[in-house]
Amino acid sequence: MTEFIKKITPNAKDDILAGITVSLAMIPEVVAFAFVAQIDPLVALSGAFIIGLITAIFGGRPGLISGAAGAVAVIFVTMIAEGHEKGMLFDTPIDNMGYFYLLACVILMGIIQVFAGVFKLGRFVRLIPHSVMMGFVNGLAIVIFWAQVKMFSHKTLNVSDSGVKEYVTSFMQGTELYIMISLVALTMAIIWVLPKITKKLPASLTAILITTFVVIAFSIDVSTVGSYIVEGGGTGLKGEFPTPNLELWQNLPFNLDTLSFILPFAFLAASVGLIESLMTMNLVDELTESRGNGNRECVAQGAGNIVSGLFGGTGGCGMIGQTVININAGGRGRLSGVMMAITLLTFILFTDKFIEQVPIAALVGVMFMMVIETFAWSSFRILKKIPKSDAFVLITVSAVTVIYDLAIAVFVGVIISALAFAWENAKKIRARKRFKADGTKIYEIWGPLFFGSISAFNEKFDVKNDPDVIEIDFVEARVSDHSAIEAIFALVEKYHAAGKKITLKHLSEDCKILLYKASPIFTDIIEEGIDDPRYHLAANPEKFPKPLGEYKF
Repeated sequence: MTEFIKKITPNAKDDILAGITVSLAMIPEVVAFAFVAQIDPLVALSGAFIIGLITAIFGGRPGLISGAAGAVAVIFVTMIAEGHEKGMLFDTPIDNMGYFYLLACVILMGIIQVFAGVFKLGRFVRLIPHSVMMGFVNGLAIVIFWAQVKMFSHKTLNVSDSGVKEYVTSFMQGTELYIMISLVALTMAIIWVLPKITKKLPASLTAILITTFVVIAFSIDVSTVGSYIVEGGGTGLKGEFPTPNLELWQNLPFNLDTLSFILPFAFLAASVGLIESLMTMNLVDELTESRGNGNRECVAQGAGNIVSGLFGGTGGCGMIGQTVININAGGRGRLSGVMMAITLLTFILFTDKFIEQVPIAALVGVMFMMVIETFAWSSFRILKKIPKSDAFVLITVSAVTVIYDLAIAVFVGVIISALAFAWENAKKIRARKRFKADGTKIYEIWGPLFFGSISAFNEKFDVKNDPDVIEIDFVEARVSDHSAIEAIFALVEKYHAAGKKITLKHLSEDCKILLYKASPIFTDIIEEGIDDPRYHLAANPEKFPKPLGEYKF
């Protein structure tokens, strides 16, 4: 048991302090996302505790912090509003029906994520190019920065003569603005200077504590966590220990209509949640020079969302901002995530009055420093040095992340990268032509043969003017997909229709099998005998570990 504890807590001190720091930074962001989704902040905080705890213990990436994230919360806004309307149309109208649909949606979202992990879909994150990753980081840094800028404002609830309620946002001015800027600057300065003096104290946590002490000691009138929650319509940070929500099963109709209503939202939320979690995992892999398990992370995220839904919490995923704060504060193990969740629950249950006194400026300062450290500043330097297609992808993903959301940005980036890759490789197909002494014309194919290079491949042949005997040698080519096989089949039929003999040499084994299945004519035209040492080298590279030039054939 002692050895097990040592194994999971090799960095106990830093993990504990990092977890406490992250929990403080988590509160205003989770509360803000709750306002976006139009749900009680305590629902979001309960979800952050449950998801954060489960993913920290069972997830595939130690050091990754999960919680109620905005990328997922935005998806639920429309569903909650429509759910309220559906609830009022029941034979017996149900108030707050959107909340019950939300819990069911979160559970279904978790089930989808678990299946994604079971079927090992997490490995597809490896297909995300580095340019997409850099664009994702830059775009998300801008989004987080802008979210902090909004903290320099107040929300006021206005009620019109007709009884319509709406929140009006007004930015700080005068002395209030200058005090806010000063406290943010103080927090950032402490985070920047303290590590140069000593690394025994966690910079972010120390900065939050000092700034809070200054505000309380000098009775400075500033926006705090407590006032921020009240401005958003909440009643405070005080909550209860999460328990199974039995009211869900009493009010939610279990029928096809409910499933058809929540399924699209659940699928989209599951996709966005997994993409953000796996992208954050990749970022942690780079920062810590280690490797996480994407499939295990999918299952843990799904399990966290299922339990959160059952206990009345909202859905969530990996949170890049809090994760970067955790890594920068020295959090490397699972204990940091566990500590974040436990501290968050402690705040809700016992220390709500103390946490509500923390100035928003201190948390904004921490987030600003995180943005500075997260943004890939090197992208400006390398834009002119990398391929234009990669530069375009980097900029596009950053812009789409800011304008729309992360999931769309990643899909767009991967699609553009794939098309650019296909286009570049489509131009690499070559055919070297020569004649044997007996007049046989040989086409030696070079390059990848796939759907993108089929047109260029067909243009290499002159069926009408070629001699009666043709050989096509694929030793320097790779037949990659079904389109390539169809192109070979069509070419052979053209030569046969012209009454000419054709032989295919050095086809890959999988290609030969498919061609044999396609038509019996290939039995006589594919040459099985291999007497060319180059083909042995291409087919069995493990038998030829040295460079080709070092062998004598």
